[in-house]
Amino acid sequence: MQISESEANIVDKPSRPRWTVLEIGLTVTTAVLAVALVVFIALLGTRKDPVTPCTSADCAIAATRLLEGMNPAANPCDNFYEFACGGWPKKQVIPEDSGYYGTFHVLDDHLEIVLKRLLEEAAGSGDRDAVTKAKRLYLSCMDEEAIEERDSEPLLWLLEDVLEWPVATVDWNSTYGSQWRLEEVLAFMTSRYGNRVIIDVGIASDVNDSKSSAIYIDQPSLGLPTRDFYFDKGYYSQVRDTYLRAMIAVATIIRADKNITDDIDFVQEQMEGVFRLEMEIAEAITPAENRTDVTKLFNRMTLLQLQQEFPLNGFNWTLFINEVLKTVDIEVEASEEILVSAPEYLEQLSDILNSHPPSDVHNYVVWMLITEVIGSLSHKYQEAIAETQKMLYGVLLARARWRHCVDYVNTALPSAVGALYVLDAFPRHGKTKVEMMIERLREAFIHTLDEMTWMDDRTRARAREKALAITTQMGYADYIVDGNNPRLDEEYADLNYEEDVYFENTLQDLEFAVKNELKRLRRTTSKQEWDIGPATINAFYHPSKNQIVFPAGILQPPFFGLGQAMSLNFGGIGMVIGHEITHGFDNFGRKFNKEGNLVDWWTAESDEDFDSRSRCLVSQYSSYTWDLASGQNISGVKTLGENIADNGGVRQAYWAYRRWVEEHGEEARLPGLALNHKQLFFLNFAQVWCGLHRPEFASSMIKADVHSPGLFRVIGTLQNFQEFSDAFQCKHGDYMHPAQKCRVW
Repeated sequence: MQISESEANIVDKPSRPRWTVLEIGLTVTTAVLAVALVVFIALLGTRKDPVTPCTSADCAIAATRLLEGMNPAANPCDNFYEFACGGWPKKQVIPEDSGYYGTFHVLDDHLEIVLKRLLEEAAGSGDRDAVTKAKRLYLSCMDEEAIEERDSEPLLWLLEDVLEWPVATVDWNSTYGSQWRLEEVLAFMTSRYGNRVIIDVGIASDVNDSKSSAIYIDQPSLGLPTRDFYFDKGYYSQVRDTYLRAMIAVATIIRADKNITDDIDFVQEQMEGVFRLEMEIAEAITPAENRTDVTKLFNRMTLLQLQQEFPLNGFNWTLFINEVLKTVDIEVEASEEILVSAPEYLEQLSDILNSHPPSDVHNYVVWMLITEVIGSLSHKYQEAIAETQKMLYGVLLARARWRHCVDYVNTALPSAVGALYVLDAFPRHGKTKVEMMIERLREAFIHTLDEMTWMDDRTRARAREKALAITTQMGYADYIVDGNNPRLDEEYADLNYEEDVYFENTLQDLEFAVKNELKRLRRTTSKQEWDIGPATINAFYHPSKNQIVFPAGILQPPFFGLGQAMSLNFGGIGMVIGHEITHGFDNFGRKFNKEGNLVDWWTAESDEDFDSRSRCLVSQYSSYTWDLASGQNISGVKTLGENIADNGGVRQAYWAYRRWVEEHGEEARLPGLALNHKQLFFLNFAQVWCGLHRPEFASSMIKADVHSPGLFRVIGTLQNFQEFSDAFQCKHGDYMHPAQKCRVW
């Protein structure tokens, strides 16, 4: 995804190797809830609360969940995360096929079980065509017997299509060297498989005109999560070693299946050349911490100017772009304006490419394609990369096949799978209540603007205009559940799956996705288009649309429930709503105006005051060290946008909740909990971030994730919030009530 289309989300899309899916959850059993309900009923007879406790099933279930997660023996003013989440290690365990297990994973687990049931139901005459295709894709993924029987065959066919893999080809230079041209190879990989190696090219909303789209040129992703993995010592050095061994193992398998004489020295030499090239690319890439000034990320120029600025030793940029766009019948001239997001990288790329022969470059390009498709191959390929998975994330076992397949189909056909989910499991009448909460959170943000004495009137007025202009996507697109609307079937009309060729089905999906992206170049962008599937447990803010998105999957407890206490709803989905609204005004989102265009609407004075307040947060979060990640410090710069959103979101949600109480009165207490609803608001907020991490996962996360770890999302946010200290009667000087408090919004 291009940076102009970056989605500020409440949790990171799980960091994982390019070749597999690693997240997993455990089922929350109703038996535990039933036992706890009996305990609560007994407790009701011994308590004499000033407010009558709630006795509904929803209240009992919520109380059970809260009590199970917390450690009531901990002092909330010393460490609120321990108070809220200290019970987690006693009740939960990280699955052996995962590196992290948290609240979101509990919900993911339940979602996957629901989707498994729906996808495994036999296709019937009443199924829409898109749903039938989703079920067929799932069956092909689950057919492990066919996958094992075909073994390397589909990959070998793929290699023939991409000028082979030099390390697994006899005398590649003589056979293919003369016809090899970098721009044609990279264009083919991009347009057919979305494999944006060495140069990332894509189509996204034009930052200066969000109703239009533009071509973007950016630095590429890498085989390992971030550039730090290529240079840091200790654990990261071990990751590099396993990564190189995986390269060698895969190349050895393919050579054997092509009946090429075993030559381990040659394979090692070739793959070491690939890794050196990848390290040089990693060194040239600008770190995330240095890409926080959005105004420097979009350098507009024509293709002709791009050619003059970055000739790359004869690389024809116009030819490259036209080869990419050829699959969707679009042609551009050298006068076409594009946006370059990584000029510093392109300046270094020519020297990098000149220092490596074509065989090194092609070895790397094909290796990156293999990592994209290896999860669709037989078991021996999964074994070849298992050591790297374990080193990166601490996983001990491969993920259950059905979980992998459910996740894959939901990713490939999100609207079709989302239609199944919404019709079966989503209480659609809950949308109205959440929409009411969104308006209350919008009102809360606008109220905070009046408290911002550091803002001048001009900037405040424009911030208010932008907040009022934020649009919402809630739950799902209506057309996916309308049986009379052909749009869902039309969306996937170009896909034709066969049940016994899973590998080819995944290649279809790659080409389908990239074609849909490329077609956007000459189309008008619509805010009505959904980019996220309904069966997703996350939330998003789109800067280019000035839009907040809440898929159906997140509209469930602990975030939201129709019968759940409003203190919990505001501490859950209310906090999420506030978080996403605040992203429109964080260090990235604030650079875009109410129409989603990159426009500077800040006065110089307000701009400087914003930066000053942001530096307070940077300093605060950079001071946190994470023991699980070998005592490394959080990057306050990299996580700034998310920290701003966390702090603002909680503050706005709490204000909105207290206004709700003023209108509706205090709620009945939850059974068995000696906490009032102000305290329950903060408890539910904190428990959203409960989780367990393996050390390997923590060491990867601290480098790759733009979110702070859950521990610090709780502590950092609440240390800055006076109302939290008031609710729990924390004294000045307590760890949770420091003298210095940071606030942006």
